[in-house]
Amino acid sequence: MTATTDGSTGAVTPRAASATGTTDTTPAAAGALDAATRAMQRSTDFLLSRQDAQGWWKGDLETNVTMDAEDLLLRQFLGIQDESTTRAAALFIRGEQRDDGTWATFFGGPGELSTTIEAYVALRLAGDAPDEPHMARASAWIREQGGIASARVFTRIWLALFGWWKWDDLPELPPELIYFPKWFPLNIYDFGCWARQTIVPLTIVSAKRPVRPAPFPLDELHTDARVPNPAKPLAPIASWDGVFQRLDKALHIYHKVAPRGVRKAAMNSAARWIIERQENDGCWGGIQPPAVYSIIALHLLGYDLDHPVLKTGLESLDRFAVWREDGARMIEACQSPVWDTCLATIALADAGVPADHPGLVKAADWMLGEQIVRPGDWSVRRPGLTPGGWAFEFHNDNYPDIDDTAEVVLALRRVAHPDKPRLENAIDRGVRWNLGMQSRNGAWAAFDVDNTSAFPNRLPFCDFGEVIDPPSADVTAHVVEMLAYEGKSHDPRTRRGVEWLLAEQEANGAWFGRWGVNYIYGTGSVLPALTAVGLPGSHPAIRRAVAWLESVQNDDGGWGEDLRSYRQERWIGHGASTASQTAWALIGLLAAGERDSKAVERGIAWLAEAQRDDGSWDEPYFTGTGFPWDFSINYHLYRQVFPLTALGRYVNGEPLAGGSGKGS
Repeated sequence: MTATTDGSTGAVTPRAASATGTTDTTPAAAGALDAATRAMQRSTDFLLSRQDAQGWWKGDLETNVTMDAEDLLLRQFLGIQDESTTRAAALFIRGEQRDDGTWATFFGGPGELSTTIEAYVALRLAGDAPDEPHMARASAWIREQGGIASARVFTRIWLALFGWWKWDDLPELPPELIYFPKWFPLNIYDFGCWARQTIVPLTIVSAKRPVRPAPFPLDELHTDARVPNPAKPLAPIASWDGVFQRLDKALHIYHKVAPRGVRKAAMNSAARWIIERQENDGCWGGIQPPAVYSIIALHLLGYDLDHPVLKTGLESLDRFAVWREDGARMIEACQSPVWDTCLATIALADAGVPADHPGLVKAADWMLGEQIVRPGDWSVRRPGLTPGGWAFEFHNDNYPDIDDTAEVVLALRRVAHPDKPRLENAIDRGVRWNLGMQSRNGAWAAFDVDNTSAFPNRLPFCDFGEVIDPPSADVTAHVVEMLAYEGKSHDPRTRRGVEWLLAEQEANGAWFGRWGVNYIYGTGSVLPALTAVGLPGSHPAIRRAVAWLESVQNDDGGWGEDLRSYRQERWIGHGASTASQTAWALIGLLAAGERDSKAVERGIAWLAEAQRDDGSWDEPYFTGTGFPWDFSINYHLYRQVFPLTALGRYVNGEPLAGGSGKGS
């Protein structure tokens, strides 16, 4: 079940066959196949045309305006604001405001208090007057929601930097945390890597408690300016909330009596930790928030803006900026070239682009060069494990992730690279690293092993989303699928992963999606893994999953799931049809052997009809997550790579597992 292609254009000519090796010749099926083939050809050409000359793909990574607001606040704090950047950022922020005066964290979502506060303050920094209609609507809504006092801790930290909030009214986070041994509760390695990189610099900020002169008051955002943070009753001491609230009170007392020598040494140790983890391009972890807080922390310790650490750090932040045609400037929280490139490679290969196509070989070359062969923070829990993973970003050698590594291996297996020994060596290292990162329960998380402590989420400081990294069904499924393609379906470690996945299936037949929205993503990830390791389409778990996917198909033939499904049961499996989520459902159904089903036929028709003339799809909806509900992502390449994968597997059949690997 293959396709041929013209190597110069990427145009695909299918050899149609079903997943069972037979062809459905009914008129409806023939029409769906023709439509799918045309859509696949257009999508292939579009995606190939978007490849960078170095071999990678990268779509915009869109989040919410807190990234842009905090960039302006950072510039104000450091005294490096400039008119053109401020004007461009303000243009973007204004453009994202909703009619009711609020800002949301995802397209079509409800107004969110902390996001609205930060956007409002940023626009005031840009010169927007509080009595302008759009500003008055925002401040009125903020007051209705409880004002600044009801905002999350991180928003109030930003305001405290300018005296708009009292440091005494924030949870305490002491830099002495850096001294906690790795076995001690609440040591820094109990936090997920993204939280760890943010919390360590914030311990310095919390200890220093800086205040820069505020350029204007914010009385209009307080519900009661005289008592901005009324005392809240403590939870019962017998509860965990009560314990951690009292711990925070004790830490506030310690802040006043902490020995100066101990505190200074702790801050210096935290600074060394931060500097050791700065990437070669100046960023921290390839993500914007740790870079912002690391720059502030080091600056507070006396590093001037011309110091190489801070200078390269600030330069790295400029690379997160996306300038739009209208002059607006959007800040990406992160960049996703490795992830986008491996998914694009898989999509093109499944669409029938030859394994030796120059675009695929160039992509493989680039991915091979991105493999990480030195230890990072993950080695704290796995000190004897040989490095070999891939990260998500251009520069993030400290934090390769398990999900990217699995998908890169799957992508490399689809390419006929001329240096086969180099390819095999890289794949072997990646597989060994992934196997070594298996958690005790048999599953895989994104970055760490057994990062499951319940304590970090209890801290009053940690109200900004997920701060730990437990195993998830989507990551585990990708690893299991990769191991199956490497001929390791019967490896005991693979079987433990399969057992964990089967146990995690919801009563309705779906799987929870940690890194994509939501049950459609989880289910679309798990089904290909289960069938790749040999579970038949008749297996009860697969039949339940198929029935669930069919039950949530939209009337228009597509699938969609709103981010509110993370909070409200009625949204599970429901939302406006999107290209990426329709593709995830189709990928799952095709893996389960449902190629000739009415649901698949309708889904394929929706993809073909929704495609634009240039071969792309439009998708304003956010279908990715950083933290479920709390931090949502619109990966602009998802709308291209996943539909092409689904179309390719519909036209050309499922890729075969276990035939290309080296065996167990």
